[in-house]
Amino acid sequence: MARYIFVTGGVVSSLGKGLSSASLAYLLKSQGYKVRIRKMDPYLNVDPGTMSPFQHGEVYVTDDGAETDLDLGHYERFTNISAKKSDNITTGKIYSDIIKKERKGEYLGKTVQVIPHVTDRIKSFISGDIKDEDFVICEIGGTVGDIESLPFLEAIRQFSNEKGKNKSLFIHLTLVPFLKSSNEIKTKPTQHSVKELRSLGIQPDIVICRCQKSIPIDQRKKISLFCNVSIDNVIETVDVRTIYEAPISFYKEKLDKQVMTHFKLKPKKKVNLNPWKKISKSVLKSKKEVNIAIIGKYVNLKDAYKSLDEALTHGGVVNNVKVNLIRIESDKLKVSKIKKNLTNVSGILIPGGFGQRGTEGKIASIKFARKNKIPFFGICFGMQMAVIEFARNKLKIKNANSTELVKKCYPVIGLLSEWSKNGKIIKGTSKNLGGTMRLGLYEAKLRHNSKVQKIYKSNTIFERHRHRYEVNGIMKDKFEKKGMIFSGLSPDEKLPEIIELKNHPWFIGVQFHPEFRSRPLSPHPLFSSFIKAAKNF
Repeated sequence: MARYIFVTGGVVSSLGKGLSSASLAYLLKSQGYKVRIRKMDPYLNVDPGTMSPFQHGEVYVTDDGAETDLDLGHYERFTNISAKKSDNITTGKIYSDIIKKERKGEYLGKTVQVIPHVTDRIKSFISGDIKDEDFVICEIGGTVGDIESLPFLEAIRQFSNEKGKNKSLFIHLTLVPFLKSSNEIKTKPTQHSVKELRSLGIQPDIVICRCQKSIPIDQRKKISLFCNVSIDNVIETVDVRTIYEAPISFYKEKLDKQVMTHFKLKPKKKVNLNPWKKISKSVLKSKKEVNIAIIGKYVNLKDAYKSLDEALTHGGVVNNVKVNLIRIESDKLKVSKIKKNLTNVSGILIPGGFGQRGTEGKIASIKFARKNKIPFFGICFGMQMAVIEFARNKLKIKNANSTELVKKCYPVIGLLSEWSKNGKIIKGTSKNLGGTMRLGLYEAKLRHNSKVQKIYKSNTIFERHRHRYEVNGIMKDKFEKKGMIFSGLSPDEKLPEIIELKNHPWFIGVQFHPEFRSRPLSPHPLFSSFIKAAKNF
């Protein structure tokens, strides 16, 4: 029977609940237990699919096509367990489901209320789609004290009472600030945060204290006393140099041991931290470096390309080089200064995106990479920009563009009208934006003896997609005559999935998002190959 671990946060947001949950999941999994991680988001959007990166950061996509919070990326990268649609829920999704049921009359005339109807829906999410998992870790988004999170906190309180303390555990992550002016560590914010949580009927079993420096024993005792938590369950997490040190840090603090003690369990096997030590050493101490230019609209947003940043790091680890990311805002990149901005880079990457802003800067950068034989990697929108650049400058189609950007153009990129999945024809639309894209895992066939076929060492691949527009496959022969090879196609050969250049050391564009399937312990082959090419440039 599953045991449930609930992770809440207090004082401020962005303390690292997702990273803490992922690290704990790895430690438990490494000891021989089966683990599942879930995220509950308190916002009213049904999912983050239509949210701006400025609001939400990266939208993470699962194999089964869910658009989710970026924390699910942490979960997958640290545990190598594929997340599902059933692992993420929002307040918007909950209310949408309840209102649909109410309109159908399924509540039999009853008054629909937050308690019990909303809380019951949350509880069904927590325990739903569970098979033989030993642990289910549920992270509650937001901060204790926020009005939006109240139904979730009430639901987990009820759930714990129903399951019993031997089947549930509460972890509260909080900030313990260090005041440089007085050279003091302050525990009051933590005390107040736990007090707020206790006022809602939840007594944390473990308090994780995020801090800049180690907490003295006297301060730990104070937290233990006022938060009504055993001192052994006051766990500190000092800021790490790289996120890949987090599992090591939590193991040293015995977080996993205290969880196991709570549930009266013993490890089935010894925790293996060697991979994380190796990765951390490579990230922090690699002597050789490569500069990779990421050219996009949201490069200065920390979380906008989170999975991409991590995938490039993974590629650096396997090649034993440190990857320096040169972030360039495409809308501020003047064509006349392309050479100046890109002189000292060993690779150029155009990530996924949408919209007109900054496209000409991206296209000019791709031309520079193509003509100067600089390793180039185009992802989703980046691949489409590469196709437009090639059409304009090699096929001499001056008005070549995407119908997403310009309605009156030569459409080398157009709206995806239909595609197949699991033998069914799926229709696309431009009217209802939410969840109408080509989402999730799709198959592609690779051309024999192509560069990508050699990189993947396979004739068939499965990758995650998130897009509405596609390369015009009718143009395939014209492009290939000029040296742009369509080396990956959908099984029905209608949808171009991968392009590459014949006479270029490394020039690849992909319609999918390989960054979502890269793991620190098993880097994605495309990123490994790209960084290798940049290393040798």
